[in-house]
Amino acid sequence: MLFNSYIFLFAFLPVTFIGYFFLNKQKYVVIAKYWLVFTSLFFYSWWNISYLPLIILSIVVNYILTKNMHKQNMKKKLLLLGLLFNIGLLGYFKYVDFFISNMNFITNGKIDLLHLALPLAISFFTLQQIAFLIDSYGRLIKEKSFLDYTLFVVFFPQLIAGPIVHHKEMMPQFATIRNKLINYDNITRGVFAFSVGLFKKVIIADSFAQWASAGFASADKLNLIEGWITSLSYTFQLYFDFSGYTDMAIGIALLFNIKLPQNFNSPYQSTSIIEFWNRWHMTLTRFLTTYIYEPIVKSFGKFSFNRAMFATFVTMFIAGLWHGAAWTFVIFGILHGGAIVINHYWKKSKNKLPIYLAWFLTFNFLNLSFVIFRAENMQNAFDVFKAMFFGDLVLPEKYFNFLPSSICKFGFVFEHIDAKENVLVFLILAFIVVLLMKNSTYLTENFKTTKQSLVFSVVIFLVSIFMMSRVTEFLYFNF
Repeated sequence: MLFNSYIFLFAFLPVTFIGYFFLNKQKYVVIAKYWLVFTSLFFYSWWNISYLPLIILSIVVNYILTKNMHKQNMKKKLLLLGLLFNIGLLGYFKYVDFFISNMNFITNGKIDLLHLALPLAISFFTLQQIAFLIDSYGRLIKEKSFLDYTLFVVFFPQLIAGPIVHHKEMMPQFATIRNKLINYDNITRGVFAFSVGLFKKVIIADSFAQWASAGFASADKLNLIEGWITSLSYTFQLYFDFSGYTDMAIGIALLFNIKLPQNFNSPYQSTSIIEFWNRWHMTLTRFLTTYIYEPIVKSFGKFSFNRAMFATFVTMFIAGLWHGAAWTFVIFGILHGGAIVINHYWKKSKNKLPIYLAWFLTFNFLNLSFVIFRAENMQNAFDVFKAMFFGDLVLPEKYFNFLPSSICKFGFVFEHIDAKENVLVFLILAFIVVLLMKNSTYLTENFKTTKQSLVFSVVIFLVSIFMMSRVTEFLYFNF
């Protein structure tokens, strides 16, 4: 079940919302939580019910470990057991075939692949529970209720692709009395945030998706202009797709009076790669910093800048691998780890670049690295790079020959414009949006209920609804 589907919008969400607040109004507070857990697990099972036992097993094991962590001086052993369980579970489903295929390549072996399907959301609910496990070890949090712990893990707005939340920032909100009553201000802001996210996904991201997919599928035939169109299309698709999901998740959570943490802060305005990772997938950056980078640094004992840079590189290497079991993701992590290290050494030298040059270098590094992130393999990435830097510079009327005829008239607002002009219009508008406009978090937090704002919300919601006949999954569901 997708946020951008009719069954979610007009069946699942209203039934869940009405049931939750009706039960709370009748003073059935505990039953209301059970209702939210049940509907969240139903939402998760809608994809494939065979995934359900796995997430329940993960919840039960982690809850038992954390509940008993401080009994009989067992906390170090239970922490280690918990880490092995969570990382082992993730590693088995996500990386075992990758490991086997590489071992076969190195040893010329013929070990059969397991062809394991990646369970939905395993990367996200595993990270969330690892964070809880480590925080419990440090006595930063404690959860006595299995019901509340389950709700923390499976709360459906953030279950599939984040934001990655901490127990201490979400669960106290469920305990607040006023949050058990309908809050019309939160509803209007939630609907606004959801509508913005839906528009980002359905109108913007899915438009770029068709051009990016067509380009990568024909990478060896692209000319110079088409190579840049392909790379930029994916760079914008990735941002609008994932930030659109996050906006929808934040908006849905607000309907239930729950405020999820910000996950994007205009990342394409960044003037350094360090700044980019402080603005992009912010809850993942927070997790990497707190639970990977800081422990590595502390393990060295005495702090030094060079050791911190080594820890930074290792952290980004792990971040790249976390995204998927492929060498493209490993190389992506290495590139970003190296870029952040270079950025830190540059900052230490006290030298500064003009702000526009700094932005230009940062954005183009991101655009090139996302080619590797998107490519099926490195050969596919090299074909796009070859087109971008060594492709033929042809006359305008010969651009976009790689586009299938089925999408040459694609677009909503611009249906009367052909594909050549359509791509360029969308790219120009995308640059305007990401560089000049306020981001959705700022707009949501400063939302005022006026006729103009309500009309705007209704218009972008309806425009998106009319285009939802071509329902597509979110990119980060694959990670």
